[in-house]
Amino acid sequence: MDEALKARLQEIVDSGEIVLFMKGNKHFPRCGFSATVVEALKMVGAQDRATYVDILKDPEVRAGMKIFSQWPTFPQLYFKGELIGGCDIVRELAENGELQKLLGESA
Repeated sequence: MDEALKARLQEIVDSGEIVLFMKGNKHFPRCGFSATVVEALKMVGAQDRATYVDILKDPEVRAGMKIFSQWPTFPQLYFKGELIGGCDIVRELAENGELQKLLGESA
């Protein structure tokens, strides 16, 4: 990965406290996994604090994030610049109350 792309991706990751790389957007997720993570954010009251990045609109971001994060699938949820995980991890964290604690929100 070239340094310009790496810097661009880091800038996107750092663009908000909560950043979700997903297919579609929060109003119209374009895959079930992305929809599940959006719902998890809603469940813990964090949906309005999140920045949503539609990877389908930018093939360079879509391909680059797989390398940048060393995570092969989407969605990818970041909190304060750190990768939390994908759909299964976020769903599990939401169900056991850990996502709420991590993001510092109360539902």
